[in-house]
Amino acid sequence: MLGETALAPASATQTEPADFDEFWTATIAETRRHPLEVTVQPHDTGLAVIDVFDVTFRGFGGTRIRAWLRVPRGASRPLPGLVQFYGYGNGRGHALRDLRWAAAGYAHLAVDVRGQGHGDTDDDLPDGGPSAGGFLTRGLRSPYEYFYRRVFADGVRAVEALRGLEHVDAARVGVVGASQGGGIALAIAGLVPDLAAAIIQAPFLCGLDRAADLSREVPYSLLAQHFADRRTEVATALDTLRYFDGINHAKRAQAPALLSTGLRDGITPPETVLPAFHAYAGDKRVALWPYNGHEAGGELDEQNAIDFAAALLGAQRS
Repeated sequence: MLGETALAPASATQTEPADFDEFWTATIAETRRHPLEVTVQPHDTGLAVIDVFDVTFRGFGGTRIRAWLRVPRGASRPLPGLVQFYGYGNGRGHALRDLRWAAAGYAHLAVDVRGQGHGDTDDDLPDGGPSAGGFLTRGLRSPYEYFYRRVFADGVRAVEALRGLEHVDAARVGVVGASQGGGIALAIAGLVPDLAAAIIQAPFLCGLDRAADLSREVPYSLLAQHFADRRTEVATALDTLRYFDGINHAKRAQAPALLSTGLRDGITPPETVLPAFHAYAGDKRVALWPYNGHEAGGELDEQNAIDFAAALLGAQRS
């Protein structure tokens, strides 16, 4: 694997709520009360070797979440699959945005983050709705109201949606993401016990009790400003964040995982990423890029990811 690597250091410790597992079990159960109702519509892109479909499914609160499904045309079925999540303020984008996973032989589900993506909507939020400031600070007064509760539940449903498609091998489905997407992928690896792989680049939402001190960049700077503006609410906000911290989710994750981080990353500092790696319960490896920032290994990370996924998921190669 390209880049300096490390394997399975001793586990890190991280304060977690006593009812962490009960909270997430109840959240996923509440989400599943709504039928998944996956819709798949062909989307014409003019491509000759990849088929693209416009997909929707119901996430937390019954909200319709949108995604692109890309599959290699003519490949043997059933296909291994990857669910991809995107960075802060981002979503699935254009239908032609990201073709490499389908080109590598996977059923690739590129998922919007609610409120951030391509024409996505949000449910009736108890914490003020889309105009209530940054996503990172929305609903911090309670884990039940926090924005990422809905996002993580949506991610679990995205895995279920891809697994339910007839041309996908449900036993060979993994998750992938960078930055916010990496943080979501890490959480889903903890919430879905039987994933086949997790590919996590420069993950956001890790070490949240330290991130506001370490980073002066958006989005973590929004958290520091929130604490500065609401001095008496800091303890409550930190209690909420512990339900969403990637370190606590990593302790429960079993899928073989590839992480990466740039050691000069000011957006998701390695001091927040590496404790999540140390805490990760499953087989794991990390690529360290000493002179890189939030881009980490860039295209070399992508090459590592393709090799890692192929070894675990067995995508067809011509």
